[in-house]
Amino acid sequence: MAKLIFGVRPLNSLWGLTPLLLVSHTAVAQGPGTGQSDFGGVGLMQTPSARMNEVGNFAASWSRTAPYRRYSVFIQPLDWMEVGFRYVSVENREYAASDGDRNNLDKGIDAKFRLHQESRYWPELALGLRDAGGTTLFGAEYLVASKRWNSLDFSLGLGWGYLGNASDVDSPLGWLDQRFDERPGDAGGDQGGEFALDQLFRGTMAVFGGVEYQTPWDPLILQLEYEGNDYTDEPQDNDQAQDSRFNVGARLRLSDNIELRSGWERGNTAMVGLSFSTNLAGLSQVKRDPPPRAMNAPADPDWASTAESLQRNAGIRVDEIHRHDDTLTVIGEPATYRALSQSEGRANRILSAKADDGVDTFRYRWQRRGLALREDVHDRDAFEAAAGSASHDTPYRYGVYSHARLEEPAGDSIYQGDAQRASWRIGPSIEQNFGGPDGYLYRLSAYASGEYTTDRNGWFSGSVTGTLADNLDKYEYIADSDLPRVRTYIGDYLAEADLGIGNLQYTRTAKLGDDLYAMGYGGLLEMMYAGAGGEVLYRPFDADWAVGLDLNWVRQRDFDQQFGLRDYETWTGHATAYVDTGYEDILAKLSVGRYLAGDYGTTIDLSREFDNGTRIGAWATFTDAGDDFGEGSFDKAFYVTVPLDAFFVRSSRSRATIAWQPLTRDGGARLNRRHALYPITEERDLGRYWEEYKATWD
Repeated sequence: MAKLIFGVRPLNSLWGLTPLLLVSHTAVAQGPGTGQSDFGGVGLMQTPSARMNEVGNFAASWSRTAPYRRYSVFIQPLDWMEVGFRYVSVENREYAASDGDRNNLDKGIDAKFRLHQESRYWPELALGLRDAGGTTLFGAEYLVASKRWNSLDFSLGLGWGYLGNASDVDSPLGWLDQRFDERPGDAGGDQGGEFALDQLFRGTMAVFGGVEYQTPWDPLILQLEYEGNDYTDEPQDNDQAQDSRFNVGARLRLSDNIELRSGWERGNTAMVGLSFSTNLAGLSQVKRDPPPRAMNAPADPDWASTAESLQRNAGIRVDEIHRHDDTLTVIGEPATYRALSQSEGRANRILSAKADDGVDTFRYRWQRRGLALREDVHDRDAFEAAAGSASHDTPYRYGVYSHARLEEPAGDSIYQGDAQRASWRIGPSIEQNFGGPDGYLYRLSAYASGEYTTDRNGWFSGSVTGTLADNLDKYEYIADSDLPRVRTYIGDYLAEADLGIGNLQYTRTAKLGDDLYAMGYGGLLEMMYAGAGGEVLYRPFDADWAVGLDLNWVRQRDFDQQFGLRDYETWTGHATAYVDTGYEDILAKLSVGRYLAGDYGTTIDLSREFDNGTRIGAWATFTDAGDDFGEGSFDKAFYVTVPLDAFFVRSSRSRATIAWQPLTRDGGARLNRRHALYPITEERDLGRYWEEYKATWD
């Protein structure tokens, strides 16, 4: 079973409460050489080009060329790399394990790498892999060059596998080793999902290419393509008649983000397609936050009012304010603005109006969930001078510093907030599932979630979901696996709970040392599991690495998602290393441990965060389950995490996650923990503090 998931949730979540996500349309570059191919990814129709989209580009597309329907999602994480997932529905072939009324579905992973950027005299050059991580039914490799001339964009390439079935020439690599002369079949494994390394660049080749023409009418682009496939060696003996290797087509831009595609392929078959594209790195919204307080604004009447102003205007949820000699220290959590410099700049104005002339220094001790993370120190006189004159900005900037020497603040506590507080939210949610034998499945629900803090370090959290509409009666589990069914009961959980408890737990944090943090939790931990567990994290201040360990005992919940439990229970946990690679803001996570089905293995997670806070990434899990894993020999997914203030006119630190996972399988299944220490302690990393310094004045 495959799934497309939307919502505000942890990155490792599968299904669950998923508030509907409003879409902000960011215009993407349009013109020849930028459109999606039939297979997804930048190209013409059946063939790829060497072109890349802008960094952060996200494209979802659909196309139909009988007997194939293709659904794809492609992302541009780096300027030289494009990656994507794709489903191919074969209309005239049945799903092998079905009862005869379902089309066969093939799933694949693509990647394209730019080898040379176009210059005045030299073309763009790229190397690519198609369907490299699935059954490889449509597996191909290619080397392609593209060159633009006025309104024309030309591409010419060499293809192996599906792109080289016309067999124009023998393999040029045969002189290195005879094994390159023949291309093995079934390289993706009996169950699919393996990387077909022994298939790469083997077998005969074919020439492909084409040209796109930007017409005088800006929305319309015309295409002419010569493909390298002759359709005489189609997967599953599904050969197609081909009257011509030339294809003709057109792309019509309906809006800045939506494009309609059509064509005539194989000389006898119509193609139609639709693409949606947006630049995730460019998502933003003009803010209408309350303006910063003026420097000459009257002071608040008391410190309780000052704390309210700090939350309302500076986005700081204040726990305490201390006064010691010439220093004011504000202890609190960032609640509104993603840039701490923005919160601090606004707070400086409020404190400048309130503090007497004997206060020279403002300190902000940042914490989350009761965990002290860092302290930022500002010189009052330097700030007031800089706020009044741009020429004073430089000396002020170099007077700001951060540290992690967080002893108990000295002096008197002049304000202490109430640690006990409650919050809640309600809204719609949707779980969507496609790419499996059941076709498209959905559940439209209403959810309510809430939280009650008992003290600085402890809180209860819970959520309930009620079904409004669904088609889950179509769900049927079809898989060949000897593992315990730790995730593949998903359809039963969704179908049997008209009103279910998604989460109900108590969580508590503690700081064990200068750089060591801990968290414990127990209750109904997620939709499918109840239990208890804990996590410790060692995270040095402003270091580019951290290590953590979590251990959990869990028991499977009843399908109705109330308080009943099933018989299955297990221990699960992982040791995880986090490394900021220092390259293009890429974070690498490596987890090793025991998964829910009792299998042992490793999860590798790579993600990149853009300047606007959007993070795109992918993970893959490999375990010792072997043939017991079921369809697909390893678990994998793409995800996108977007700051919600990219869609709204008010600033927010909340985030929404879209995840796309091609299969629901029991191998490599992880517990969906609601809270984790690494994101809670993110302020230990100075990150982009100085890059975002200008937000001090916003």
